[in-house]
Amino acid sequence: TSPERDSLLLLLPGERLRFGFSVWHIHEAKSSMAEDSPPLPAIDLFLRPAYPPLESASEHHSRWSASSPLSFGFLFVGENRSKIYPTLYKTNDLRLNAIEHEGGVGLKGPRHILLKDGDFNESGAVIQSNEDEKTVDFPKTDGNDFKFREESQRRTESSDGKDQLLTVIQLANKTDYKPPLSKFEKSTKAQRDGATDVKIKEIRDKFIQAKAYLNFAPPGSNSQIVKELRTRMRDLERAVGDVTKDKDLSKGALRRLKPMEAALYKASRIFTNCPAMATKLRAMNYNTEELAQAQKNQATYLMHLAARTTPKGQHCLSMRLTSDYFALDPEKRQMPNQENYNDPSLNHYVVFSDNVLASAVVVNSTISSSKDPEKIVFHVVTDSLNYPSISMWFLLNIPSKATIQIQNIDDMDVLPSDFDQLLMKQNSNDPRFISTLNHARFYLPDIFPGLKKVVLFDHDVVVQRDLSRLWGIDMKGKVIGAVETCQEGEEASLHSLSTFINFSDAWVAGKFSPKACTWAFGMNLVDLEEWRRRKLTSTYVKYFNLGTKRPLWKAGSLPIGWLTFYRQTLPLDKRWHVMGLGRESDIKTVDIEQAAVIHYDGIMKPWLDIGIEKYKRYWNRHVPYYHSYLQQCNIQA
Repeated sequence: TSPERDSLLLLLPGERLRFGFSVWHIHEAKSSMAEDSPPLPAIDLFLRPAYPPLESASEHHSRWSASSPLSFGFLFVGENRSKIYPTLYKTNDLRLNAIEHEGGVGLKGPRHILLKDGDFNESGAVIQSNEDEKTVDFPKTDGNDFKFREESQRRTESSDGKDQLLTVIQLANKTDYKPPLSKFEKSTKAQRDGATDVKIKEIRDKFIQAKAYLNFAPPGSNSQIVKELRTRMRDLERAVGDVTKDKDLSKGALRRLKPMEAALYKASRIFTNCPAMATKLRAMNYNTEELAQAQKNQATYLMHLAARTTPKGQHCLSMRLTSDYFALDPEKRQMPNQENYNDPSLNHYVVFSDNVLASAVVVNSTISSSKDPEKIVFHVVTDSLNYPSISMWFLLNIPSKATIQIQNIDDMDVLPSDFDQLLMKQNSNDPRFISTLNHARFYLPDIFPGLKKVVLFDHDVVVQRDLSRLWGIDMKGKVIGAVETCQEGEEASLHSLSTFINFSDAWVAGKFSPKACTWAFGMNLVDLEEWRRRKLTSTYVKYFNLGTKRPLWKAGSLPIGWLTFYRQTLPLDKRWHVMGLGRESDIKTVDIEQAAVIHYDGIMKPWLDIGIEKYKRYWNRHVPYYHSYLQQCNIQA
């Protein structure tokens, strides 16, 4: 070293490489290394990957100790000792081969100095040493207002004439300190033991930077920096793969991150036009948002398309059941216990369905949850297309105690002759909104003239509790008992009539309140006698005809149902009916487990591939996947 050049020249023998030869590296340690200095060449990155100030040295050590066999040490260089920079060296294999000291005295190789977190008293740093290694325990810090300073550095010469370097570091301020937070801990303490994605996000940011720099290169450019960026991107992308959590990252991916950072720094020195860079990034951001919106629209369309289709396995099941039904003799197509169909002393449940498995789950879950299944009479109402398959399923799987009745809505005279044409006037292509079965519920008193009270189910529900107490509820003169959809502390407009009804119409605004809360279909206690007395079926027909002449509400049977039973609804306890399992993924498990009935309302039905996976188990437990028909049609959980 010389006074003119405040630097230290180290000649280090290299580690023997896998190819069988040795190399020598000339390494010049800068004395005034700034914090924002450019990264060193590749071999320097291997020896000294970064020069952080001492306050981040603990983090730096923890990152390297897990992925590198190199030990950790400190090197003071030049006159600038306000910061201490770590240096890495290979123990036993590396020796200082030729070096001159300022005073002409040779230096001994550096000792082990290991960083580790420890307990500190108010006196500052604690230095512990033994025969093999020296351990410096640095005080724990809690932020950025903490600074180290060098209190003293003295050289002592041993009896054998060899130098020893003793460095004592103390705190500038003597206070109580908290443990330092790593990059992962800074995000949240709660996720310290969980999987994080900090490194993954950092890698993605590097990809975005690299693409931005590549966009600045002239078309067809094959410059050195362009080649390097593309190479680094390709190598890093291969190393990362489809990993989404830091814990799954390989060591190779982390090693390839450093060359990428070096290439990005080189690019930043070449492309220095900041305004142009900002313009390019804004353009990239706009294009990405447009692409994301297009993908979102396509995903929404495909989701709705999947919700309207019948899975291949269920179509196969319906065809097999239909074929076997027509192969039966007419006298074998009759269900047992038909004398219970109109017995008012029994508990009657009704479900409108065109789905074999869905109706089977409703029936199975209700019977298996009941304490008195002999009192259950289930009425399954379907259309002429699905009547043979649903009938055949329940003929093959007749409940041992409960009573089942299968009815065909097309064989009844309760619906108007032009009902299908009226439904088509809703101007909707969604088959759910123009389905006859969806609107047939408003003709319940006519479909079941001998019954006084029923529980109406949608076919996408699962019963988990005994419903006997439901029949003892006092209706207080109301027609329907239902769970309201307005939540406590929630904006009233989110689940109010104004969301679904056109209150700009004078007739609607004068007859209904826009702040009235909506209620849930899916599980409803219905007083058919009160319904007949109030003639609510005629009210439904009147409102429906008005809706076909001008836009009064959104398509479907829900809005017109809320208007038909306006002020005729008895609120039930929310534990009777928990909904949202077909559209929301954040429903609390405790609410689901405690509910008497859970409802997969929405388009993500449990029998579809798009169903929410974590909720499917409540539905799957009532599907007999062992059945030969299901196995032949490859229907699996």
